[in-house]
Amino acid sequence: MKFLLTSAGVTNKSIHTALIELLGKPIAESNALCIPTAMYGHPWVGPGVNAWEFISGKSENPMVDLGWRSVGVLELTALPSIGKDRWVPLVQETDVLLVAGGDALYLAYWMKQSGLAELLPSLNAVYVGMSAGSMVLAPQIGEDFVGWIPPIESDEALNLVDFAVFPHLENETLPENTLAAAERWAAGLKGTAYTIDDQTAIKVVDGSVEVVSEGRWKVFPQ
Repeated sequence: MKFLLTSAGVTNKSIHTALIELLGKPIAESNALCIPTAMYGHPWVGPGVNAWEFISGKSENPMVDLGWRSVGVLELTALPSIGKDRWVPLVQETDVLLVAGGDALYLAYWMKQSGLAELLPSLNAVYVGMSAGSMVLAPQIGEDFVGWIPPIESDEALNLVDFAVFPHLENETLPENTLAAAERWAAGLKGTAYTIDDQTAIKVVDGSVEVVSEGRWKVFPQ
């Protein structure tokens, strides 16, 4: 699977170009599934109007509204209650997964419970994460981002990439997301970590990592 890990969606031409390169064909010829699950676990986001805005392509974060050939909804909390034959073929046939932000550990829990986490490495698709949707792929998210507490009471995530992500660097609505805060966060982690602003994404193909940015970012340790 190919990964495009963003802070706030496909916010500029550079990230848009990277997405098309990963798809290998135009967006208008690509089928997408959007995953809103992380939103429900975050007190600032959903459930409610924000989840509807994401699914309908009316949010401020460009993902669902990019001009896909088709867009469907994959709600992870529903998957354990239906047979895998109802949803696994759908996921295997899709070109891109659009994974919303929210609470990263809530998302990690439901990715595991649903069986999607186990399926992801085998998919021939592009995974586009936003905020928590990007953070969930890391080995751990860091104590600063622990909100919803999973049964195992750990900040461990899916470990599908070998680095952690601190999104929304220097976002005006999140004044606490400073570079100094990111440095403190990274100091509490094992291994590599990136902090990225809303004009930056991280592209991962076959384990090779490339930063795509029209903004600010930093890797730790450097």
